[in-house]
Formats: sequence, C-alpha cells, structure tokens
Amino acid sequence: MTCVHVSSANLSKPGPSDPVYREDCTQCFDSIDDPAGLDVCLKCFNGGCPGDRNHAKLHSTSHGHPLVVNIRRTRKVIERDEPPLKMSKLAIAAETEADRYETKTTVKCLECGLDELDKEDPAIGPIVDSVMKANTFSQKEEVKAWEQEMTSCEHILTLQQDPPKQIESQDLGHCSKCDLKENLWLCLQCGALGCGRAQFGGVGGNSHALAHSQETGHGVAVKLGSITPEGTADVYCYTCDEERVDEELGAHLANWGILLSERQKTEKSLTEMQIEQNLRWEFSMTTEDGKELTPQFGPGLTGLKNLGNSCYLASIIQCLFDIPAFQERYGAGVGPLPDVLDPAQDLETQLRKIADGLLSGRYSKPESDITVSEHSPEVPHQKGLQPSMLKHLIGRGHAEFSTMRQQDAFELLQHVIKLITRSKHPSGLPDPTRSMRFVLEQRLQCLNCKKVRYSSNEQDSIFIDVPLEKLPAEEGEEPKYKPVTLKECLDNLTATEVVELGCTSCSSKDGFSKRTLFKTFPEVLVVNARKMAVVNWVPVKVDVPVLVDDEPFALDSYLSKGQQPDEEALPEDEAAAASNVPAFVPNAEALAMLEGMGFPRVRCEKALHATGNSDANSAMEWLFAHMEDPDIDVPVSLGGDSGCVSAADPEKLAMLESMGLGGPRAVKALKETNGDVERAIEWLFSHPDDGGAVDEEETAAPAGDKKGAGSAELPANFQLQSIVCHKGTSIHAGHYVAFIRKKLGEQTSWVLFNDEKVVKVEDVEEMKKFAYVYFFKRV
Repeated sequence: MTCVHVSSANLSKPGPSDPVYREDCTQCFDSIDDPAGLDVCLKCFNGGCPGDRNHAKLHSTSHGHPLVVNIRRTRKVIERDEPPLKMSKLAIAAETEADRYETKTTVKCLECGLDELDKEDPAIGPIVDSVMKANTFSQKEEVKAWEQEMTSCEHILTLQQDPPKQIESQDLGHCSKCDLKENLWLCLQCGALGCGRAQFGGVGGNSHALAHSQETGHGVAVKLGSITPEGTADVYCYTCDEERVDEELGAHLANWGILLSERQKTEKSLTEMQIEQNLRWEFSMTTEDGKELTPQFGPGLTGLKNLGNSCYLASIIQCLFDIPAFQERYGAGVGPLPDVLDPAQDLETQLRKIADGLLSGRYSKPESDITVSEHSPEVPHQKGLQPSMLKHLIGRGHAEFSTMRQQDAFELLQHVIKLITRSKHPSGLPDPTRSMRFVLEQRLQCLNCKKVRYSSNEQDSIFIDVPLEKLPAEEGEEPKYKPVTLKECLDNLTATEVVELGCTSCSSKDGFSKRTLFKTFPEVLVVNARKMAVVNWVPVKVDVPVLVDDEPFALDSYLSKGQQPDEEALPEDEAAAASNVPAFVPNAEALAMLEGMGFPRVRCEKALHATGNSDANSAMEWLFAHMEDPDIDVPVSLGGDSGCVSAADPEKLAMLESMGLGGPRAVKALKETNGDVERAIEWLFSHPDDGGAVDEEETAAPAGDKKGAGSAELPANFQLQSIVCHKGTSIHAGHYVAFIRKKLGEQTSWVLFNDEKVVKVEDVEEMKKFAYVYFFKRV
C-alpha cells in the first residue's frame, strides 16, 4: 500500500544519542507484549499504545507524526528440564531477542488509517531496521546495572615502573609482611607484595598492600589470584581508591617476570564477591514449613522490576503510592494527561504513569512463559513494571541517583519529595507531599535567667536514634541487640537536654535547656530509624528490633503547648535573630591563653567552638590536629552572622568538627540530614567530593507552603501503614523491600513487595528487625 505521508515525512534513522522507546508506552505501561503491540513513531521514536487508550494516536495528532511501526512480541514458552544455572558473574550473557521472542512488525499510517505499508520502501525500510536494532532506553539502563563501568586512570596511564627484575615464584606465595597466602596484591610500580583488606565471605586481610601504598605513594596494584591468561584481573588504584582497568597489564606484569599465559585464576574477583554478598541479602519468601508464600494480584498489588540496583527506588515508590494523597493526585480521575513534547521527560506524566501501573491492576497478572515442573513448582510471580523512565527522570542531574549503584532509600524519598514540591502542579491539583508535612517546635530556656525562645521548623519526616544495647552472645556469633519500643525512641527524641550556649540576655555561660516537640501533626508521619554504630569512624548499620504495635497509638503527649503566659521571651536582638539560637560566647580566659601562644584569634574561636568551649588545652590539641584544614582560617559564625554556618545547630556542628569533619561540608551534611549527627557522618563519608556549597533554591520554601502544615487537633492517633526494610551492613548496599498493610478481600493483611514479587505474609516480626523507614497514617 502507498501513503502520501511517506514521501513528505522526511524520516531519518535514530542517532546514538536518540532515545528509542520501543518497549513500552511513554504514557502508560502497555507494551510490545500486549496483543495490540506498541506503535513507535518513525519521526521522533516515541512509543505509544494503540489499544483502548490509544496514546499513539494522541501523539500522532498533537505532533503531526502519522507514520509508526507497530511492534508485537510473543514470548516463547520455556520448558525447564533441569534447574536454572546459578549466576556466577556480574555481566549477564543475555540471550538474543530471537532466542526468547517471536517479533512481528507492521508499518502503519495513523492519519490515513492504513495498517500495512510496504516495509521495503526505501524511505521506510532503513528507518524501521534502525529502530529495531537500536538499544532501547531500558536496555541501556540494564547494561549499566549489570556491567560495572570501570575505566583506567591517570595513575595507571602514567605508571613509571622500577627497573625490570624477575620475582621468584616462592616470593609470590605469601604477603611480605605476614603469612597470608591469599588476597595478595602486587604493587605494579616496585613489585612489593602485600595482603589486601578483609573481604566479604571471610577472606582475610591485614591491609599491608594499602599500608605499602600509603608509605611509598605507589598507587596501583593487581590481585595475583584474579589474573587470567586472557589478561583480565582485579586492578586497584589506592590513590583514586577505585577499582580500575589496566589495558597494559600484560606488559606491566612482564616487568616482574610474570607471564599472563602462565597464570591461572585461583580466587574470586572483587565483583564476584560483591555479587555473592548481595545475593545473601534476601528476605524470606516462604512460610515456616517451607511453602512458597502466595503471590497476590489485583489493583494496588503490582510489582516493580529490579533494574539492577533499583530496589531502593521500588520500595519507596510502593509506599508513596499507598498514601491516599498520592493516589488521589496521580491516580484515575485526575483528568487528561498533559500534552508535552516528550512525555518520557515530563515528571507529571511519569508519576501518573506509575500510579496507573501500580493502582489499576491492569498489569498485575502472573507471568505466563514458565511452565510448572518439578524444578519450578511455584506459582509464577508477576513480570513487574519496568520503571526505567521514572528512574532516569528522578536521577537526572543528581550525582548519586543518576548512577546504577545502590542508594539510600530514605535519601531518595527526600529527593522525590523535593522534586514533587518544586514541580508545577496543574491548576486545582494539590501537592500530595503536604500530607506528610508538619511543624516541630524547639524550646530553649536559659538556665540562669529562665527566659525562653521558641522556634519552629517545617519538616516532612523525623529521625529517631535507636538505642544500642548488645545482648550476651556466644563466641563467634553475630552480635544481637536488645529490642526497643517506638515510645522509647520518641521519648529520647523529645527529651530535655542541656546545651552549652551563652545567653544574650544575662550573659550567663551556664547553658540552656533544649526540648523539641510537635507543634502540628501530619496526615502521614514518616520516621527514619537510625540504627547506626560508628566503628573506627565508619558508620555501620546494625539490626535492632523496634517494637511497634499494629494497633493505633496516641502521640498527644508529644504536642508542644507553646509559650506560656508566665514565660518571658529572650530579646530578639540582631545576633540571636540571625542564628535563631543564642550567640556563642568564647571562654575569655581560654581565648586569652591561646592568643598568648601565638594562635590567630579566628583559629582560637573556632577551636573553642569545636571543643565545647571548655578549656585551652582541649582547644590547643584540636588546633594541632586541624592545622591543615582548608577552612582553618574561615571564621565560624558565632551568632552574629547570617551566613550558612549559623544555620546549623552549633552543638551538632561542634561534634562533627571534633571528629575533623568541620567546615561548610559539615554544615551541608547537617542540612541534608535534618540535623541528624550520625546520618551527617555517613553523608560526609558517602559524598567525599561535595565541597559544601548550598543550593539556595533548595533552601527556599515553596510559596504559600509555610502556612498550615499539619494539624494540632487532638486526639492524634497513628497506625503503622507501611515499612521499608533493609538487609545489609550499609544503607548503600544490600537489599530493600516494602511491607504494606493492604485490604485483601474482607481482611487486612501485610503484603511484601520484593521488587516484582508481591506476596501475602503471615509473620511480620522479621520486618520489624530490619525496618528502616516507617510510614504511619493518622486515624
């Protein structure tokens, strides 16, 4: 068939940077696997569904792009005659589409209504072939997810080796500093052999290779047991502190008489050990008697496919779209989708797309390509929605969320809230994050003159520090911790404490009592449970059961009463008003002693501020330890400056400074973590390249949103609605899942969302042990 639009369409092949959306519709999750297939625009390569929603026709009409290629894919039935192979490497040797699917393409003109245009037409055929061969958006994401991108570095490219020599085989048998015979790393610059750091799975190490690098400045080393005859190996640059690739590894090893052809791989690579460790972080999908938990299907019971390291995203998205405000804002009945040039790059469109996918039940059905056999007796789970477009959009321009590494689920939640709050909402549609906002009120009272100051801060979550008390354990057992109640954590959060600050009213240095309570309560209270222990200055996550009743509980006792008639307020002088806290007054005697020793006044004040304003000796020790700090001569705001340092709690800032983590980076860390010190420490370690610059746009509150956050009405009863759980020793690794309270038939039950797997669970005790983020609804 011929069409008048073919000659005038001026079609061109997709370029390397052009996204080709040929897997699912950019406005819903209808895909090439549906009976109607998917229409891919031959002009801009947008994917649109041709079914009952007909987003393809909407795109064609609004953009004037009538020509499409319809792609329909049928998955071949797989008979499992033997157990599936165990994954043993990070890169998946993926089957081709031809191995797994039967695919049919048809060229259509949506304006003329012609369904079978000639694919051999020279104006169409090459374009269709290029579309089918191009990497799709989600394929690029999956490649990033499973293929760790390692590159070389300047230290490898400019490596200057010592004069060649033959290292005898007996000298390659153990570490030169100890008796370890595995996990050995050869310095490529001088040929020294040292043991590595202790690794996952009990692999020993005393870090002698690292010590050698620090002593000599030699940065590049190779793990002997990982070398293969093909020239692959674990190469690590200690200077960059990153795993690297050495394209000249053969020549570099030959300098020490080591020939690639004679090497055999004898140890697991770092990548293989990482995968093995990640595979251990799994949540039970069986009952106590070993039976598979029953998969669930229907509206609100749709899973999300793991894109590699995206379980942190899936768990947060599932909990957010369980909140009524999100369902009402982005779910069915909101109105027509916005008419935008590129739906895949529009946040409003993608949030509505994910809401439809999760809530409609349209995609919640068993995957039908696996035949049950003795090797796969389980009921098939869902295929799961692939949230590639949303993940890309959320992570765009963000240093962490744009990568394929595992991330902190709570940090993602804060980022998503920020994106939604800033986005333009269509007329008459509310910001759904308002249901999570509330106001905390801080009361400061001078211990001498008893005058008070009240200040309030609008938030969308709270941090609770979970008390750590180890239980007796047998030798060799992993440490276990005493369970604590949620009430204990809230009591600690709202307890009165004494802070060492000077009073601007009476000039007393006795300090202040400080207490924080709720001024208002939200509709949905988000609680981040901080279960962190700092070991050798490194934050390590531990598992402490936090006991939370399933039944509603009252938070009335945590409501602030505000300033009382018999309380006298501190004067709002300029210094105190700028910092919103009483001014810091340096210890005059200690300051004079430090200045008498020749230290500049700026450094003296900073040292006293960092050491609690106690005495000259402590401050002097701090000064000697921080002489090389780049910001050592930057004045600390002592209450009379409206600069960024004054925005942080001086006491918490002093704690970070005492650990050598001061300056603008510490201020930003406290800001990014809502003032949580332990979380700020972890933020600093996980953002080593962040210089501490604060985005003014981030600090500005949305217009009109400061007023009316939350409600002070009583009673304030809350009930646990959903939980994000985490297994692993760090929130940047391991595995995240969500447990959500759902209505199943006539009963309310807990449902586990483990990526694409959605199952009903009977025992919820394990989830309490690994809970990381709680969502409580007001009832």
